[in-house]
Amino acid sequence: MTVDELDQLIRRYDGVRVLEAQGDLFHLYDPAADLPPERQQPFATIVTGDHYERVSRLDEPGAWRLNLGLTKATYTGLFGVPPTERDADWVLVSDHDYAARDTLMPHPFYASQYWVAIVTPTALDPLLPLITEAYEFAARKYANHQSRLTP
Repeated sequence: MTVDELDQLIRRYDGVRVLEAQGDLFHLYDPAADLPPERQQPFATIVTGDHYERVSRLDEPGAWRLNLGLTKATYTGLFGVPPTERDADWVLVSDHDYAARDTLMPHPFYASQYWVAIVTPTALDPLLPLITEAYEFAARKYANHQSRLTP
């Protein structure tokens, strides 16, 4: 699987808008394309380099990382209670090798918000349910916010 293949798959979901920065892709649920900056929280990101951290070793040839924001129930079903202790570089302390390839794991910085990561995934099938969940979770949050705005 390539970054482009995964990006194109995520873009096919209804209401997805993609922001790009430094070669990285941030997939938002924004069906009206009008979210204010403070509400632009991606549900999936594809990070292609060590722009923000070095623990995943994304500077190695062919390395990139998919990140997904999941529900608490799904995250804890996969990994249990998320880590909260951080090391000197602000990386969450866990038993996971954050640079391991093709291994779903807690996100090195955002696991405490129920985010997962996978560096250079090779198969799409195991990721599809998680991508769909992240998308549907984002759509629910958007709908809930919209309903609070409507009198």
